[in-house]
Amino acid sequence: MPRKTLTLPRALTRSLPLAALAAAALATAACTPNDPAAAAGDDASAGGPATVTVSSTADACTLSAAEAPSGNVVFKVTNDGDDVTEFYLLAEDGLRIVSEVENIGPGLSRDLVLTAKPGSYQTACKPGMVGDGIRAPFTVTDSGADVAPTGAIADQIAAATTSYVAYVKDQTEQLLAGTQEFVAAYKAGDDATARDLYAPTRAHWERIEPVAESFGDLDPRTDLREADLEADQEWTGWHLLEKDLWQPQPDANGGVAYTPLTDAQRTQYADQLLADTQELSDRVHADDFPATIDAAAIGNGAKGLLDEVATGKVTGEEEIWSHTDLWDFQANVDGARVAFEDLRDVVTAKDSALADQLDTRFGALQTLLDGYKQGDGFVSYTDLSEAQVKELAAAVDALSEPLSKLTSAVVL
Repeated sequence: MPRKTLTLPRALTRSLPLAALAAAALATAACTPNDPAAAAGDDASAGGPATVTVSSTADACTLSAAEAPSGNVVFKVTNDGDDVTEFYLLAEDGLRIVSEVENIGPGLSRDLVLTAKPGSYQTACKPGMVGDGIRAPFTVTDSGADVAPTGAIADQIAAATTSYVAYVKDQTEQLLAGTQEFVAAYKAGDDATARDLYAPTRAHWERIEPVAESFGDLDPRTDLREADLEADQEWTGWHLLEKDLWQPQPDANGGVAYTPLTDAQRTQYADQLLADTQELSDRVHADDFPATIDAAAIGNGAKGLLDEVATGKVTGEEEIWSHTDLWDFQANVDGARVAFEDLRDVVTAKDSALADQLDTRFGALQTLLDGYKQGDGFVSYTDLSEAQVKELAAAVDALSEPLSKLTSAVVL
């Protein structure tokens, strides 16, 4: 998901009527941190991580503290509402995502573990996973404590972050090269070649989706789905071109005959996609990018990738026109597995049982996915039966549970 800028990522920009936006703005005032010192300070002063409890409901985001000392911080998020919710820690500008937990069902709790630096932030609950969320300011004070790992663990984490940064850079380079080929074919009217290039090129994006989404201005321009468009929002990016390549019949297009893009529109939107992809590559190759990646970012990103599978790929909602969702599914799993592999030495040293469990669950999910391979890719999502979708979803859930413990295992 992000790094430095400025418009909201897809997860924060799904369609929300104006009235609901107004309600969300009012609800922000209902985000009422309680006693600032209590929960956060007590645990930290005892030498452990600062803990802040979060209760998310339909109209409130209640934190047990409005501040925490710098170092390891655990936000214990409970969904006390009726809709699936998310929780974000945002930078002071309210745009860059520092870290997040998604897909928290009603009655469930999830921990967001991170190593926080002193500064001003914003917190946001997002019941229903739409709109701007219910926000409030949050401060991380300077504890003066050095919580950096030491000894062998420090060396292992340094190696993990170096490896993961290199992986992200490599994936963006392959994404850029593939996008160049895709755009050339699409602009030339070679739709058959463009369709062949679509899914394997997008796989590079899907493998690093949490990092890509963190660039909040690039993500909606590049990967926004038609179903997530807000009123008056211009649709651009991969899924616009997907629809033009797999043009729907009226019964799959709201009863309206699809109007193909003109040659001028094809050129305009293809060129923008390529420019945005170049910008993504430039940002992850910038000198300050490695500093944004730490053990918590890698671990939280792995879980975020499984959440992406659960909420978009296994449901067939991501690639609604091409039905290439299993390509994305595999790419998300690839990205989560690489993150785990990079952290493996740390996990094994601190919780070998968790490492073994993750190996088993990754293996079981991959075995299922292998059953749907076809040539160099996968069968269409529409070829899956309801029972097969349920089986895949169950395997994702089984992996998601131990993966949610990855960050805690390596950071705390």
